[in-house]
Amino acid sequence: MSKTARFFEMKRRGAPIAVLTAYDAPTARAQAEAEVDLILVGDSVGVSMLGYKSERDVTLADMRHHIAAVRRGAPEAVVIGDLPFGSYDSPGAAVASARSLIEAGADIVKFEGAHLAIVEALAGASIEVCCHLGLEPQNHLEKRVKGRSATDASKLLADALALDGAGMKLLVLEMIPEEVAAEVTRAVKAPTIGIGAGRKTDGQVLVITDVLGFGPKNFRHNRRYQNVGQIMVEAARAYVRDVHDGDFPAEENLTHMAPEELELFLRVNA
Repeated sequence: MSKTARFFEMKRRGAPIAVLTAYDAPTARAQAEAEVDLILVGDSVGVSMLGYKSERDVTLADMRHHIAAVRRGAPEAVVIGDLPFGSYDSPGAAVASARSLIEAGADIVKFEGAHLAIVEALAGASIEVCCHLGLEPQNHLEKRVKGRSATDASKLLADALALDGAGMKLLVLEMIPEEVAAEVTRAVKAPTIGIGAGRKTDGQVLVITDVLGFGPKNFRHNRRYQNVGQIMVEAARAYVRDVHDGDFPAEENLTHMAPEELELFLRVNA
């Protein structure tokens, strides 16, 4: 059964699709409870959670690990798993890597770039595909807006149409002008999911650590809904203070032996 049919229907009705990234079971559980439409286990896990310098450092094993955690946290959710850098260098490699992610718990796989043969190979293997155009974090080392010129925008539109014809089921558009995203969204059958691509896409995706404010850096395309990073610092600082001051653990944190058992224990071990 297609996992993406619902999103085509949402596109038809003009109902926006809400997507967030998740990398672990508790976060996925919270997002499922919040009724997020789609969970993306992105290669952003590398920079956001694993301390890697680049998305390129993420491995297939990393992705499997985090996809499995998300699936355990949200067993009923529709989950997209990123194919990491170097795992889809050929159609055959892409199919093998995609099957590995699906085995771990992904419903849909995503890759970057206008690689028609890879879409065709994955679709031929009955694997639903999310493509990714605009800023491609695995391939573009300079993180800046793409598609600003008429020439670049036309190329992006042509690539999107070609991928659509090859069988993609979803398309992430990252860091492109709103006008370009609107034209791509109008032109392709597949639902589009924007990040830094304006208001005219069929849905939006943000990185959960950006949404929660895990670090001091914020981005223009992001909206912070909490400052969890600061809350974590304050909670850890309070815990350290309480331990140092002898205030933790307190009586309410303790377990005691029954008096008769304590008496017997002390007598036997005297």
